[in-house]
Amino acid sequence: METTHTLFFGPKDFPNSPRNPLDLPARVTEVQKDLYRIGCEHGEVWARPKGSLLRQAAQFGDLPTVGDFVYVQYEPQGQSLITELLPRRTKFSRPDETGKREQLVAANFDYVWIVTSLNQDFSLARMERYLAAAWQSGAQPVALLTKADLCDDPASFVFQVESAAPGVPVHAVSAVTGQGINELESYLRPGVTLALLGMSGVGKSSLINALLGEERLAVRAIREDDSWGRHTTTHRQLLPLPSGALVIDTPGMRELGLWAVDSGLEEVFADIEALAVCCRFGDCTHQREPGCAILAALEDGTLEASRYASYNKLAREAARHAGRQASMPAWQRKQKARQFQKAVDAALDAKQRK
Repeated sequence: METTHTLFFGPKDFPNSPRNPLDLPARVTEVQKDLYRIGCEHGEVWARPKGSLLRQAAQFGDLPTVGDFVYVQYEPQGQSLITELLPRRTKFSRPDETGKREQLVAANFDYVWIVTSLNQDFSLARMERYLAAAWQSGAQPVALLTKADLCDDPASFVFQVESAAPGVPVHAVSAVTGQGINELESYLRPGVTLALLGMSGVGKSSLINALLGEERLAVRAIREDDSWGRHTTTHRQLLPLPSGALVIDTPGMRELGLWAVDSGLEEVFADIEALAVCCRFGDCTHQREPGCAILAALEDGTLEASRYASYNKLAREAARHAGRQASMPAWQRKQKARQFQKAVDAALDAKQRK
């Protein structure tokens, strides 16, 4: 696949010159364990982080991810090296398998397309979870309701999401019939980067194929009995679209854990946050206190109990992750840093022995 390197970045993405004037600007387009595919003026090549970049990394989140802008020591006959990682404008992250470390998913995107399908697996609570993470990323969330051709009343689902997410554009689309695809053209401007997030089987690959105008990504059918999705995308990658926009495809997530989403929750549940300010007592727990604006709204029906339950669930989860980080003593943080440094040194030693 031929690509034009100017599609991947512009001068605004590299405000400062590289430390080494011979290094080239590039963008990470794919991550495969410790190998990175990068787009530069020579096309797309594979590279590894330079040893100095590894040693400077205080945690895995400081290593490159898809969408990152970097400087590269280009080696046409050997292994190219990533020498510098530039600051990120936006980023999407989640807890890793242990729940104790941040795992970066993508960086430097302008819109987060939250993709969910209009079948029996549709969940407004899940949409609220994704919206909290999307707002936290710093980009503009957009809700895409796919497989509209299989739904008798897609407008009702659009209304549900619009009611739960003020300020978030909502589109019902079908990659099969083309329904609603033309509504997405306003996002597909040259140089704009989109990040797609969603569960397995919601139709992300089919949607990207529709935007590409060709069947480039593999797709798989969902299970008929319960609409349970199946993994198609196995790794993150950045793809150029014919319009000049770029899209970051990510593997489907069964359960999206939340990582540091305080401002994201405030955006998603702005109505509840506004009610809390009106409570009689500043330290109101919204349980039994007199003059509680949230309890009053629940009683008169202006606030749905399911929405408030969703807010409480996500807030508790976010607080747990924040507490894990805040409660970690200094000696433990230093110990984890030493363990990470040992792992980096071991990887460098193994590489030198090859």
